[in-house]
Amino acid sequence: MPATIGMLRELLDSEELTPVGGTAFALTPALREAYTSGTTEELEYAALTDAARASLRLLASDPDLVETSDKEPPRRVVVSADVDDVTLRPDLDDAVVKVSGPVALTAVAAIHVDLPEAENAVLAAAEVIDDADLGDEDAELTLGDVEDHELAWYAPQELPFLLELM
Repeated sequence: MPATIGMLRELLDSEELTPVGGTAFALTPALREAYTSGTTEELEYAALTDAARASLRLLASDPDLVETSDKEPPRRVVVSADVDDVTLRPDLDDAVVKVSGPVALTAVAAIHVDLPEAENAVLAAAEVIDDADLGDEDAELTLGDVEDHELAWYAPQELPFLLELM
């Protein structure tokens, strides 16, 4: 599920996360069919990458994207969870699913977050994500720059410590 640092704080406080619009990403039959080869792990990584791009869109929708001292740091966030009640949405994209409601913290398998070194690339990519979708080559290069930064992996029980260090 794409998220933001603020959404992680809400997850910690309420012990559940409601994806924006119910949108999440998964290894779906359509995603598997879109690739001629690839292991399950590689295809799950493709879904994670799509979710990270969606996290950029969440950041881009923030009218005050420029970081200030009272805002959350601009980082891509993806929350991986084991959820059974989803609806496939191949009309939106190969990996898109809709989650029927909030996802409990107990269902979270991992949390993926950019490291501080990625913040400038995240800001730049969030500004041009729509242009990249429309085929702008410079925007696609900027998006590629942020995707060169791997998301760090955290166990769910590390969430309080991760947020404390932000």
